[in-house]
Amino acid sequence: MSVNKVILIGNVGKEPDVRHLDRNVAVANLVLATTERSYTLQNGTQVPERTEWHNVVLWGGLAEVAEKYVHKGDRIYIEGKIRTNTYEDQNGIRRYRTEILAETMEMLSSKSGVAAEATPSASGAPF
Repeated sequence: MSVNKVILIGNVGKEPDVRHLDRNVAVANLVLATTERSYTLQNGTQVPERTEWHNVVLWGGLAEVAEKYVHKGDRIYIEGKIRTNTYEDQNGIRRYRTEILAETMEMLSSKSGVAAEATPSASGAPF
């Protein structure tokens, strides 16, 4: 048995990029920043703050929610799975892109102060 599960809570780095494909299925790409705070080890060594940037892909209903309600700086919860794609760039060099395929998204910061939740129930997601 194997498990491919990712849970992230972070801040959206830029406005979601939303496209509508065949049969009007929406796909959204966004960048999510997660930050580990700085700390000091027992021996006095300072460990600096570290920010990781995650490429998140949302399909169907999740993408439509992101298009309407998710903005740069918003804090969101993402649950999904990790996928790495391989491709060759224009110079023939093999490149890798790691993405999070979102299965659940919860908005943790909203103007009304009430969290909104979305799942891909009728999303048309390819998984």
